[in-house]
Amino acid sequence: MKKQILAVVTAAMTIASVSNVQAQGRDNVSIVGSSTVYPFATVVAERFGRSTDFKTPKIESTGSGGGLKLFCKGVGSNTPDITNASRRIKKSEYDDCQNNGVTDILEVLVGYDGIAIANSRKAQMMELSLKDLYLALAKDVPGADGKLIPNPYKTWKDVNPALPAVNIEVLGPPPTSGTRDAFAELALGGGAQAIAALKELRGISSGDAGALKAAIASLGIPAGVYDAYVEKKGKAPSGKDIFKTVAYAVREDGAYIEAGENDNLIVQKLEANPSALGIFGFSFLEENGDKVQGSVVDGVTPSFDTIADGDYPVSRPLYFYVKAAHVGKIPGIQEYAAEFASNKAMGEDGYLPERGLIPLGDEELEQVQKDVAELKLLEM
Repeated sequence: MKKQILAVVTAAMTIASVSNVQAQGRDNVSIVGSSTVYPFATVVAERFGRSTDFKTPKIESTGSGGGLKLFCKGVGSNTPDITNASRRIKKSEYDDCQNNGVTDILEVLVGYDGIAIANSRKAQMMELSLKDLYLALAKDVPGADGKLIPNPYKTWKDVNPALPAVNIEVLGPPPTSGTRDAFAELALGGGAQAIAALKELRGISSGDAGALKAAIASLGIPAGVYDAYVEKKGKAPSGKDIFKTVAYAVREDGAYIEAGENDNLIVQKLEANPSALGIFGFSFLEENGDKVQGSVVDGVTPSFDTIADGDYPVSRPLYFYVKAAHVGKIPGIQEYAAEFASNKAMGEDGYLPERGLIPLGDEELEQVQKDVAELKLLEM
């Protein structure tokens, strides 16, 4: 009975909020989210405003996590219509949306992007491995006895004798950023797998509690981590769950500096400090190629071709999400999405690849265009 009452109340609130969209009469599309997708969305919005009768959408760079939080607050003209994301929406975020009445969501895959680990052109180009990045930036790393300890490394040479004796100083995005999430997964997680014990931990299934607890003990991870996961999730963790906890955590002792969501600001700081490295999307590297250079990672230089071919190891997909309940209530939402997904924008010869977006293949692009036209709803 309680569930039925809750469902009725939620439905009533959703209807009231949607009506509120119409009542307040907002006449421009509101977009929030990823700083990486922001420059692409801005170009689309400006062209859309010039070439149609709709107003130019208003876009704010809030970070992927921050944007999804705002997007999932509910429906109504005081909430965004669209949020950009440099990673896919998490199941927990999707559930948050559903619980707040944002039940109908369109997911649009935009293209691909590499995460550059760059420094000033005044400095020596860095040649790094994923393992180097993990050892330099992870919160905890294996000590001499194989057990995890707080990261002791001060210079790049401490991490790898082949690297320069320069202090580890990396400017990067905050936890609300999709770029931060993707970097943690691809770079730190990828590098951690070069450590045999951590790779072994990652491969243990949730059904093998004995092996998992033994691996946790051998790495010096407190046994309470296992119990805390069970208490929070209501199920036994897999080795991959514990691996994520230890491998994706970024050090907090000053070697990694949270530089906000403004990637242009990171570029400026790298110009001023040639000893530092910065983390941001490939498009910003392209735009500022006269000032900064991308580091070689696992023998591969970040470029349009190496990201498109999947050779560059730190690359990820980009998305935006549309609140279907606002379509038809706020003018221009679906039309903007169609412009973004069009051949002239996202196609191989479109204006977004000219700005650094790595385009989808023909079949992927056709499917995206079909999904936008039909407002195909996301299910997770």
